[in-house]
Amino acid sequence: MKAGESVSFVLGYGASHLPPPDAIDPEKAYLKTVEFWREWTSRCKYRGPYAEAVKRSLITLKGLTYLPTGGIAAAPTTSLPEKIGGQRNWDYRYCWLRDATLTLHVLMDAGYEEEAASWRDWLVRAVAGSPDQVQILYGLAGERHVKEWEIPWLPGYGGSKPVRIGNAASEQLQLDIYGEIAGVLHHARKGLTDGEPDVALGEAMLEHLEKIWKEPDEGIWEVRGPRRHFTHSKVMAWFAFDSRIKSSEQFGLKGPLDRWRRVRQEIHDDVCRNGFNAEMGSFVQSYGSTALDASLLVIPRVNFLPASDARVQGTIRAIERNLVRGGFLERYHTHEAQDGLPPGEGVFLPCSFWLADAYADSGRLDDARKLFERLLQLQNDLGLLSEEYDPDAKRFVGNFPQAFSHLALVNTAFTLSRAER
Repeated sequence: MKAGESVSFVLGYGASHLPPPDAIDPEKAYLKTVEFWREWTSRCKYRGPYAEAVKRSLITLKGLTYLPTGGIAAAPTTSLPEKIGGQRNWDYRYCWLRDATLTLHVLMDAGYEEEAASWRDWLVRAVAGSPDQVQILYGLAGERHVKEWEIPWLPGYGGSKPVRIGNAASEQLQLDIYGEIAGVLHHARKGLTDGEPDVALGEAMLEHLEKIWKEPDEGIWEVRGPRRHFTHSKVMAWFAFDSRIKSSEQFGLKGPLDRWRRVRQEIHDDVCRNGFNAEMGSFVQSYGSTALDASLLVIPRVNFLPASDARVQGTIRAIERNLVRGGFLERYHTHEAQDGLPPGEGVFLPCSFWLADAYADSGRLDDARKLFERLLQLQNDLGLLSEEYDPDAKRFVGNFPQAFSHLALVNTAFTLSRAER
């Protein structure tokens, strides 16, 4: 071949007991594909200076969506390591409930109501049933059985063992998912007009959460070590009650509002009493610890406290001092944490976007823009991002491409756009 020339080939697939699939014209198929994606991206409502990055991220999210159910995979890969040669290798080919709130916000903000409704409907179907059986992740079609096992005969990427299939985090208790679900149902009621999410589901989940919110859990980072009272988990439990209360107040949904308000206040008091370290001037990763955690940046995002609150500003400053590495943000210090795994990983890209959000919410728009634009410089030639980045080796680590990173990118772009109006 010479420059400017092209050669077409077709890779077909069909079940062995059925006739071969019909042949396709590759040129026509290519033109039809280009036309589809151009029409789809033209519907994007974002009009700011980062339109190209936003559209590339939305294309990635659309590509990670399983069309028959609307489920969005966290990533299409398994066991790409968070540290080359390390053991933090996970199977991300599943749908996490935690992604739900950010996904709905992003799709609705960007003007993709049909995709947002499909994701909401997937969520409602997946968690239907008894609230004490809700998992933190499911298969693309809502499958519950995602048992984790290892493939010992595979060497792993860059010698990073083990290679895992399935994800044992599906069996963990993570209290924050109840906040994610309640938050996404409330947000859907504000913006989606095609049907009403299961009201009984939300009420049953709150009744269950009222019984268990005081328990320790594995937290947002799915630790393989002992359960703890993670501050982020308790904040999101508060968010669950706050979201449902607001739905009742704004949309007339029935429920024991007085009791829910009492529980909401009880959780708020508990977090402020046990999750805040006055000597450090910061919230901490878990009750009684002095460790910091990037998930604490969610506190003003869910309106647990305003960004202007001295405790929030103290937390942002503490995170800046202790968790920034190479200009980006770590989740927490793995060499100090009891997370059941050997230490070492890259900086976590979604958390770095969260820090940009925190800057914007605090009125530090220049800092927010600078951090956001540094993050955009990490994109590869197709605009893709992984879960993590190794600032020393200057390379992506973790599963790729990562929905969570692209969701955070789009969300921060809209955050900056709103802050600059």
